[in-house]
Amino acid sequence: MADVRWGILGAAKFAREQMAPAIHAAKRSKLAMLATSDPAKAAPFQAIDGDLRVVDSYDALLADPDIDAVYIPLPNTLHVEWTRKALEAGKHVLCEKPIAMQADEIDALIALRDQTGLVAAEAYMIVHHPQWQQVRDWVQGGVIGELLRVNATFSYDNSGDPGNIRNSAETGGGSLPDIGVYTLGCTRFVTGKEPERILFADIRRENGVEVRTEAVAQFDGFTLTSLTSMRMTPHQNVTFHGSDGVIEVVTGFNPLAHGDAELRLSRAGQPMQVQRYPGMNHYVLQVENFGAAVRGETAYPCPLEFSKGTQEFIDMIWAAGG
Repeated sequence: MADVRWGILGAAKFAREQMAPAIHAAKRSKLAMLATSDPAKAAPFQAIDGDLRVVDSYDALLADPDIDAVYIPLPNTLHVEWTRKALEAGKHVLCEKPIAMQADEIDALIALRDQTGLVAAEAYMIVHHPQWQQVRDWVQGGVIGELLRVNATFSYDNSGDPGNIRNSAETGGGSLPDIGVYTLGCTRFVTGKEPERILFADIRRENGVEVRTEAVAQFDGFTLTSLTSMRMTPHQNVTFHGSDGVIEVVTGFNPLAHGDAELRLSRAGQPMQVQRYPGMNHYVLQVENFGAAVRGETAYPCPLEFSKGTQEFIDMIWAAGG
C-alpha cells in the first residue's frame, strides 16, 4: 500500500482543528474524503487539502472503494455503532475516545477487528508522544525508586457552553468519558499495572451529567489520585512520586495548546533534569503509527485491549461513586 487514504465521518470542530491537519501533515497519509451534509462545514477542510472530496452521508464514504481508513469524531454514544459499520465496510478505523461507553461494548469490536484483519483503535494520542515513553522508561527502570503515588489532574471550564455535547447525557457527556481516559490511562501506560480497587470517588453532576470527579485508586504498591473537571480553570499536570525522586509531566495531554511538552525529574542531591519536546505533534505521530500498522510494518502502540482496560477503570469509578 502507498499512502493511506483517509475519510472523516462528520465535520467536528476537533477534526477540523487537529486531526484533519494531522492527517494532511503525516507521512504516507492522504486526507481524501469528508462526509458532511453542510457545505459550509466542509469549506475549512477543503482549505487544508484542495483535493478533498465531500460526500453528504457517512454511508457514502464507507462505500467508497478509494478510502482505506476512517477517522470517527462523532458524539461518544455513536462510536461503537460507526466503528462496527466501518469495519464491516472493510475500512481501518481510528475512533475518538472513548471508543465505548462501557467496557463490555469493546469486546465485540475486538472480535470484529480480529475477524476482518483490519486495524481498529481508539484515538489515544498521548502514548505516541515521546515524553510519555520517556516517563514509562524512567518509572519502570527504577529511576525514581519505588513508585508510591501518582497525582493526575485535567480540567477545563465549558460551563458557558450548555449546547456542548460534553454537557449532554444523551451524547455520552461528562468529564470522565472525555478526559478521564488521560488521567487514568496515562497511569496504566506508564506503570503497566491495573487498579485493584477504588478507595474514594466523589462524583458531581449538573442536570444529570457528571461534571467533576475526584477518585483515589489502589494499585499494587502505589495509589493514584485523579481529578477531572469541566467546571474548573484549565489545568493539567501529572506527578509520579517515588521513594527516590519525582517526575512531573507539565503539559501531558495537549501540549500544543499549552506550550511545549516538558518533563521535570527531581532526585535528592541532584540538579533537576528538564526535558523538552518543542513542536512535537502527537496527533501526527498517531496517524503515522496507525499507517505503519495498516501497512503491516509494526504493531499499533495502543490496541483496543488497552482502551478496554481504561474503560474498565472508568466503570469501576462509576460503580464506586454511584
